[in-house]
Amino acid sequence: MKLTRYALTLIAAAALAGCQSTVKLDEPAPVKDVAPTPAPTPAPQGNVAPVPQSQVKTLTLDEQLTQQVQGKRVVYFDFDSDVVKEEYRPLVDLHAKRLNNNKKLALTLEGHTDERGGREYNLALGQRRAEAVAKSLTLLGVGGTQVEAVSFGKERPAVQGSGEEAWGKNRRVELKDK
Repeated sequence: MKLTRYALTLIAAAALAGCQSTVKLDEPAPVKDVAPTPAPTPAPQGNVAPVPQSQVKTLTLDEQLTQQVQGKRVVYFDFDSDVVKEEYRPLVDLHAKRLNNNKKLALTLEGHTDERGGREYNLALGQRRAEAVAKSLTLLGVGGTQVEAVSFGKERPAVQGSGEEAWGKNRRVELKDK
């Protein structure tokens, strides 16, 4: 037991001896030599080379929104329906942001149907579809004078032919700039 007490005392003494600091607190710390920073040289007068300009083109919000709607100008509908599907809400929102950002812009909303049904019925359905998109836009703050709903019924199909694939592409509203 005496031996372990003696060993512990030696270890404690060694630890205390290792913790001693050689820096005295009364003396200031040595300062390292630091080279002074040179003063900026004035630009030469006379024939001065032009400063290169950034090649990054800045876009206005209007230009950004216009680029974002490119290729996103058709809302498709289910058979005999004038309800704007949930999947087209982001497209309508994007067009609404663009129109709200620039009140001078206006859209023509062209309603279309597939070939099934009579001429009058399809004209009315195409009009209801165009008006459904117009209502969605106005609910998002777009002015009523910025949108015009028109119907072409089955008179201007996007795809010729019969069958669900062709019919599905013809049941649409196209958003066109005026």
